[in-house]
Amino acid sequence: MFSNKARLLVISIFIAMLVFFTYQHVYQLAAFCLMMVVLIIIEYFRQGTLVLAAKYYHIKDYTKTEELLNQIKKPEWLGKKRRGFYEYMMGAICLQKHEFNAAEQHYELAAQYPLRTLNDHVAALVHVANISIRLGNYDKAEAYLQLALKDREKITAKMLAVIDRLSQEIKKH
Repeated sequence: MFSNKARLLVISIFIAMLVFFTYQHVYQLAAFCLMMVVLIIIEYFRQGTLVLAAKYYHIKDYTKTEELLNQIKKPEWLGKKRRGFYEYMMGAICLQKHEFNAAEQHYELAAQYPLRTLNDHVAALVHVANISIRLGNYDKAEAYLQLALKDREKITAKMLAVIDRLSQEIKKH
C-alpha cells in the first residue's frame, strides 16, 4: 500500500524508534519496531506497490500505473494472486502503448495465475487471442479462444459477444 519512498520513510522511522527503545532498555517496544520493519520488508516482496498501481489503473492513469509497477524489481517474488494482477495491468499498459508482443507475453502470464474473477481470466485469454489475430497467428488465437470458452456458462454476455466476434474473424482467414 506504500510507494517505495514511503516504505523507506516508515522503515527509517521504525529503525530510529528501535535504536531509541534499545537505548532506553524497553526491549518489548524495540522488538515490536523490529517486527514492523521485517513485516514491511516482507510485504514489499509479497505485494510491492501493486495496491497503489491498481488504484491508478482503475482511474485509467496508465502513466502513474506503469511508474508504480516499474518500482517492483522482482515481480516473480510477488504472491500468486498479486502476480496475475501485475501481469494483467502490465499487459494493458503495453497494449495502450501498442507494444503487442510484450502485451501478449504479459497476458499469457496473467492467464497462468489466479485473477480476481473468472471474467478477468477470460479477458486475459481473449486479449491474447485478439493480439494473436492482429499478428496473424490464427491457430494460437483459436486455441486461446477455446480455453476462454471452457466455462462458457459463467462468462458474461458482453465477453461472449467479444469471443464470438473474434471467432468470426478467425473463420475469415
